[in-house]
Amino acid sequence: MLRIEHLIKTYSGKPAVDDLSLHIAKGEICGFIGHNGAGKTTTIKSVCGILGFDSGEIYVGGKSIKTEPLECKRHMAYIPDNPDLYDFLSGIKYLNFVADVYGIDATQRQERIHSYADMFELTANLAQSIATYSHGMKQKLALISAFIHDPEFIILDEPFVGLDPKAARIVKDLMREKCNAGGAVFFSTHVLEVAEKLCDKVAIIKSGKLVAYGDMDVVRGDSSLEDVFFELEADEND
Repeated sequence: MLRIEHLIKTYSGKPAVDDLSLHIAKGEICGFIGHNGAGKTTTIKSVCGILGFDSGEIYVGGKSIKTEPLECKRHMAYIPDNPDLYDFLSGIKYLNFVADVYGIDATQRQERIHSYADMFELTANLAQSIATYSHGMKQKLALISAFIHDPEFIILDEPFVGLDPKAARIVKDLMREKCNAGGAVFFSTHVLEVAEKLCDKVAIIKSGKLVAYGDMDVVRGDSSLEDVFFELEADEND
């Protein structure tokens, strides 16, 4: 579903992502772990086609994000850590706008919006302006907008920030359901316990370099993901 090959992205000559390669197959959830400034968001934005990159290649569903960006984006959804929504719209108008972009017919969009809005307990707020929403409500609206077009590949940057425990559990269940249906999920998080329980694969990035990557059980070994992460951090500081 996702193949990153030798990705390099620099800012002012300094590498933010340095020769990163990884692969996520259909049916897999991959957690992306690293401290602030390690290169997670830069990598994610490159995968989404938001940022260009210096060298390497990124394929989504076998298609290049460089040469076929629109085709790649038709099959993916991206949720940033701080959703930048159209505050002048109401929640329902925003969801209908997204549905229009992806060509979802009236029957499907109505069913999906109703289902997800009820699930996230946002139905009563859809007529309100997004400007009145709390951060958590905006996060829920962004999640609904991502799932209503039924993407094969979902990319999330710190998806659990601002969510209450019930909403966080719903997101985890939806991520697993997506993979069980043949999709894939790539998400960054600082919540290592969640990544350890939820992910099939894990990628740990440090100073732009991928320092650990593979099946969760292999990377973790007999330790916890937290122990592995802090051992790698300590190695850099020695």
